[in-house]
Amino acid sequence: MQRIFSGVQPTGQIHLGNYITMKNFVKQQDDKDCFYCVVNMHSITLPQDPEELRKRTIELAALYLAIGLDPQKMTLFVQSQVSAHAELAWILNCFSYVGELNRMTQFKEKSLGKTTVTAGLFTYPVLMAADILLYDANFVPVGNDQKQHLELTRDIATRFNNRFGDTFIIPEPMIAKVEDGARIMSLDDPTQKMSKSNPNEFSKITLLDTPAKIKKSIMRATTDSDGFIAYDLENKPGVSNLLTIYAQFSGLPIEEVVKKYDGQGYGNLKKDLVELANLEIGKVQTEYQRILDDGVVIDVLKNGRERANSIATEVLDRVRSKVGFVTF
Repeated sequence: MQRIFSGVQPTGQIHLGNYITMKNFVKQQDDKDCFYCVVNMHSITLPQDPEELRKRTIELAALYLAIGLDPQKMTLFVQSQVSAHAELAWILNCFSYVGELNRMTQFKEKSLGKTTVTAGLFTYPVLMAADILLYDANFVPVGNDQKQHLELTRDIATRFNNRFGDTFIIPEPMIAKVEDGARIMSLDDPTQKMSKSNPNEFSKITLLDTPAKIKKSIMRATTDSDGFIAYDLENKPGVSNLLTIYAQFSGLPIEEVVKKYDGQGYGNLKKDLVELANLEIGKVQTEYQRILDDGVVIDVLKNGRERANSIATEVLDRVRSKVGFVTF
């Protein structure tokens, strides 16, 4: 069975774009060996409140389960609970080049305008490479913003294999199609992806939003002055974004959604989308609260840690042997 690795940071609330990506994880767990990780070590490349980070780590794990991930079918764990991530990241740092890390666009964006920048933020992509390579992952679901990091992972793994012989599996990107939710855009600026970091709370819908907040976010969503429903990413990005979200919640193809609202204004589309969004997100919230109340999250994460450790240790032992570390 081919293996998938994916990680999500426990910073900020999980928004609609994250959610639709995570829904695809549910489909993958039936025919792939899936490892899903709460990547809290990545989170501290920027300042975090410790108590808030702990809280959100558990909340994110509970949301993973609430959307339908099954602990009997996949492995869910916390990154910092598997020390092999840190050790392999250090080894891979020694096979990475400053020049290639300098070219990472995400580092440039996150460090822009800051008076101090941590080495952790600079080497973030190397830790991501360690995350992936530790589990012999065949595929990694990535958006366009992480594609460059995966290319670096492939380059580092190939460089290591060329020097020491076959050690790492070279992972392939698994890039979702637009209709699979790869491009959920900001509600206030539909030319930009929906983002946790956007300071406008109405630019996004999160899985823990109240029904009133969801309604306000959708009703305020940017459209245009044309007044007709059409899917046109270039000329009507706001309306196209609402159609994409509607298609995801309804299960209808975008073309059918367009036909359904042909001749109607944006108000009807938005009102119906509010109902759809609140219905689905409400179900997730109910399940999420049940999972937290039952206290099963810690047990799931402990079991996941054991399986992740067993796989990661095997891979790390291969690497230790290749680089000449003493083992006994």
